[in-house]
Amino acid sequence: MISTAVVGAGNWGRNLVRNFAAAPGSQLKYVCDLNEKTRQALKAQYPQATITDDYSAVLADASVQAVVVAVDAPYHYKIARQALEAGKHTYVEKPLTLSSKDSKELVDLAEKKKLCLMVGHLLEYHPAVLYMKDMISDGDIGKPLYLYFQRLNLGIVRKAENAWWSLAPHDVSVACFLFDAEPVSVSASGQAYLQQGIEDVVFANLKFADGRMAHIHVSWLDPHKIRKVTLVGSQRMVVFDDMEASEKIRVYDKGADVKLSVESYVEAITLRTGDILLPKIAGGEPLQTECRHFLESIEKNTRPRSDGNDGLRVVKVLEAGSESLAKGGQPVNL
Repeated sequence: MISTAVVGAGNWGRNLVRNFAAAPGSQLKYVCDLNEKTRQALKAQYPQATITDDYSAVLADASVQAVVVAVDAPYHYKIARQALEAGKHTYVEKPLTLSSKDSKELVDLAEKKKLCLMVGHLLEYHPAVLYMKDMISDGDIGKPLYLYFQRLNLGIVRKAENAWWSLAPHDVSVACFLFDAEPVSVSASGQAYLQQGIEDVVFANLKFADGRMAHIHVSWLDPHKIRKVTLVGSQRMVVFDDMEASEKIRVYDKGADVKLSVESYVEAITLRTGDILLPKIAGGEPLQTECRHFLESIEKNTRPRSDGNDGLRVVKVLEAGSESLAKGGQPVNL
């Protein structure tokens, strides 16, 4: 049994508490939160765990092997660093930190202490994203050309971070995961309509070294609730719609073929339209898969899929996007 402590049990943290309490091979020993009302509710739900507001006591307990960090993003670096320094395997909700310098420090510290550092890039554990990844690996879509993401809703409006830092980490992580690469440049433009200095809507473009691109549109000021990823390949196109209850993936046998005409020696473009495939995607809660992957990585001493380096890569892209926002959309090289 891996003894685990969850630090931060707010809106998202409570889901992590639930999963680590139920996961095979996990013993939820502590839940740490500063809110008295939250702690009282947790005591009734999880009588087997110690509910506390004293993080130092959690770190001082030698029996605690893993710390799960789900506090507000500005505190990720401090809380995670203290956990690693105390010799605990550490899971950090996205984004890993708010600067690439801090993220690199955590990665180096975890390597030095031979500890598992994992980031909560949830969509890398979603069956639909894994299906898309397999299609790319198996060559089923031909050559992957470009991606675009839409993550829109009316709310929740954040005050400590803009829509780019709040929503885009999901899509940046998926773009890098599917393309198995880090972009070479980022350009982003957006506007703050509700609160000065906090962008409510952002449009960003990620360019990769081989010419592939990813476009990201995030907003919490939009009439539609959309969670959609579109992948265009040279042979097929794939759409992942997370708002669909069952048919989350659609594969379009569509494309454009460029051929050299024998008669005129001129290249001709032929559009091709075929069937639409609705594959059956495995069910299950991605967060459950993610939490169990963290425990398995500790148990087997293996590197998690969304490790510290993956978290660092995403933060570097977010940082470049912020710089581009400040420069009015000017591309920023990574």
